[in-house]
Amino acid sequence: QVQLVESGGGLVQAGDSLRLSCSASGRTFTSAAMGWFRQAPGKEREFLAAISWSGGRTYYADSVKGRFTISRDNAQKMVYLQMNTLKPEDTAVYYCAADSASAVPRDFNPRAYNYWGQGTQVTVSS
Repeated sequence: QVQLVESGGGLVQAGDSLRLSCSASGRTFTSAAMGWFRQAPGKEREFLAAISWSGGRTYYADSVKGRFTISRDNAQKMVYLQMNTLKPEDTAVYYCAADSASAVPRDFNPRAYNYWGQGTQVTVSS
């Protein structure tokens, strides 16, 4: 079992930065691949970034590559998403997710992730 709680969202202006945090509990967190997704109103949930259990492998969607950085601290049971140069089109609810069945990201489809947080709203004004 993994419980996830996101924080760090808010209202920012275009060009600003935000760091999202995901606090995890549960014994399988340190062996799970983790991911960040987002969902805007009327749109499907979108993959953003994923990280392996050790943090040694990271993957990004083309839409955020070079602007967003995923990281994790297994000792603190935290996963982070540093978001720079935010754009209005980044406005969405952001979710942290865990794939407890795999130590490395194996699929960027949301269906591959079996634990989800409640989400945190990020709004970027122009």
